[in-house]
Amino acid sequence: MIPTGSPDKTEIARLSARMLLEVGAVHFNAETPFTLASGLPSPTYIDCRKLISFPRVRATLMDFLAVTVMREAGFEAFTNIAGGETAGIPFAALMAERLALPMTYVRKKPKGYGRNARIEGVMGEGDRVLLVEDLTTDGGSKLSFVDAIRETGASCGHTAVIFYYGIFPETEKTLGDHGVRLHHLCTWWDVLEEARRAETFDPATLAEVEAFLSAPRAWQEARKGS
Repeated sequence: MIPTGSPDKTEIARLSARMLLEVGAVHFNAETPFTLASGLPSPTYIDCRKLISFPRVRATLMDFLAVTVMREAGFEAFTNIAGGETAGIPFAALMAERLALPMTYVRKKPKGYGRNARIEGVMGEGDRVLLVEDLTTDGGSKLSFVDAIRETGASCGHTAVIFYYGIFPETEKTLGDHGVRLHHLCTWWDVLEEARRAETFDPATLAEVEAFLSAPRAWQEARKGS
């Protein structure tokens, strides 16, 4: 069923953050920071893959994402939903079901045998594709997926994610310069506010998280190699 009603954007952000906290997708550790894929430290880590194991949460979030995309991009904006390998695939399937559209997915690189394809499913010239993933940090990883979609002759001017870091100012410019608009449900700032409201973590940890969110590059540089 195509969702048409939902709370406003502020309430969607609050409820999305609450759900991420409730299922244990949010991890804060100021004493022993996590190491990100970049090799840099962070007191925050989020695991959106967990969401697929919680039916009520995933259904609500996908309803929120479908409504957000329709409100911000248009009700007839897309003809195809593509998921980015691997975390984006289940969420793309759920979005395609809600929007009653074909679903495809994009490999990170050609599979190296057979058709050597990056696009799985049916996509072609004239398709208007929405790229769906679980999250985005600085937006860079989305560009390769977008380029692979465009190589089919389809257009891709929008990407939708459940979670957007919201702390790197260059993200939306990086995507915008590539002709892509970002749609999201919540950010680290929404999660921090909800964590404070629910007293999910101790005040000292939340204070350190806020210090990181306010100046992430400086926070990482000060702790790099420690």
